[in-house]
Amino acid sequence: MAATALVVDDEVDLCRLMQITLTKMGIKSDVAYTLSQAKSYWDDNDYDFCLTDLKLPDGSGLDLVKHINRHSDTPVAVITAHGSMDLAIEALKLGAFDFVNKPLELPRLRQLVENALKVVQQDNATQTSDERTPEQDLLDSRLIGDSTVMQALKKTIVKLARSQAPVFLSGASGTGKEVVARLIHDLSPRRDGSFVPVNCGAIPSELMESEFFGHKKGSFTGAVTDKQGLFQQANGGTLFLDEVADLPLAMQVKLLRAIQEKTVRAIGDTKETPVDIRILSATHKDLNNLVKCGDFRQDLYYRINVIELKLPTLKARRDDIPVLSEYFLAQIASEWQLDLPPQLTDTARQRLQAHEFSGNVRELRNILERAITLAETSVIDSEHLGLPPLSDDTAPQHNTESDAAVRDSRQSPVMASDQAHNSTRYTTSNLHPYRTHNQQYNISAIQASSAHATHIKQPSSSHNDDNQRSSSPDRSEVALPKQGLEAYLQEQEKQLIIQALEETEGNKTQAAELLGTTFRSLRYRMKKLEIDED
Repeated sequence: MAATALVVDDEVDLCRLMQITLTKMGIKSDVAYTLSQAKSYWDDNDYDFCLTDLKLPDGSGLDLVKHINRHSDTPVAVITAHGSMDLAIEALKLGAFDFVNKPLELPRLRQLVENALKVVQQDNATQTSDERTPEQDLLDSRLIGDSTVMQALKKTIVKLARSQAPVFLSGASGTGKEVVARLIHDLSPRRDGSFVPVNCGAIPSELMESEFFGHKKGSFTGAVTDKQGLFQQANGGTLFLDEVADLPLAMQVKLLRAIQEKTVRAIGDTKETPVDIRILSATHKDLNNLVKCGDFRQDLYYRINVIELKLPTLKARRDDIPVLSEYFLAQIASEWQLDLPPQLTDTARQRLQAHEFSGNVRELRNILERAITLAETSVIDSEHLGLPPLSDDTAPQHNTESDAAVRDSRQSPVMASDQAHNSTRYTTSNLHPYRTHNQQYNISAIQASSAHATHIKQPSSSHNDDNQRSSSPDRSEVALPKQGLEAYLQEQEKQLIIQALEETEGNKTQAAELLGTTFRSLRYRMKKLEIDED
């Protein structure tokens, strides 16, 4: 069946132009010239979408947007005159699908109609299918967890994906703002277009205009070829502005014009190029407070913050921590090519749920990566998590029987014997059990081998009695490493790993044996210290 549309505008010539355009696209349309006539048409017929002017003789197009959204989810696009962006923003907040500016550009109109029809097709597929849709499967595979706040978030994402309105994602660091932004794009009519993420704080201010809008060859020193900007790359898709609060004020002005006019001009070009993009933005900072302080433009804030979506912290969804942990453990096991996927004991799971996760989901993954490295087996207990101890009233109860069952079922004989031989409580000495041939290296050995480099004076023979009481050199005689303790120790660790790899001709299994550590731990340390596997 052919799609049908309702066109509402008091300009007869413009209505005819839109009706001719829709007819060429295979869409039947009715025309209304007043608000009352439009409401009457809408109540008496079934339309796939509506296109309405915001200024009508007997009222505002905003009233029609409210009327339609009150009774259905049909996409409604609004037409706004140049300079009436505030009304268009208000319409988007009320649920309008998208907007188009006057004077009307037919390519932009056709693109808007195509996006609206894609939304209608998605809705029809969802209503006619009794099985789970690909969209629902995608949502559940990307957003892990079924807590109350997550169920509400998933429903909101589906609604936002239908619209073309700019969305501002707010939330603490590590809550998954880019994950949600990608989901909105992949569930939207723009899914076939590009999703272009950009960290606004990572671009030098002098290169920002070129990165966003592109440049022409010879426009400045170093411009040896034409370059396409991020706006042009995202044409037909979505541009995600991460950490948008870090944009300098000069760039905020240019970004505002590009969003409002939907056109960009490359550096050195003489004409503007139209772009069809949807803007998603995010930051962990308080934009409203930055606007009050004058560090962020108020007009740009209103353009990107048409719809605000606040992401929950991990503390607000503690029930999701176990399933999130299992998801990350499986992901890490695949990335690290582990034979057995690690498994959490009940105690470790309870300890994670009691943690205060200031870094949210990102911190949870980092904790699990560290725990996999420290655990000598595929079983992760609470002591491997490296979290501070809880007070007596909040400490989780240790389930000895279930934890023992997990260990017995998961450990191989070799792993079990290793664990029986080595204590799982890690101290400074056994966290660095490097050995080369018959020599055992720990922190003290590393410092002794580097005494000349750091000018650590050896105690004289006249102080034998003092040495028997304390083997530490006098602090007044020690020159501390200039790069700091952590950097110094990492450099020593890196040199020992390289030495072991050279002696074993790159065999990481043998190198791990020489260093007295596990193959898994060695790979993690090589990745952390940026040691090339080749």
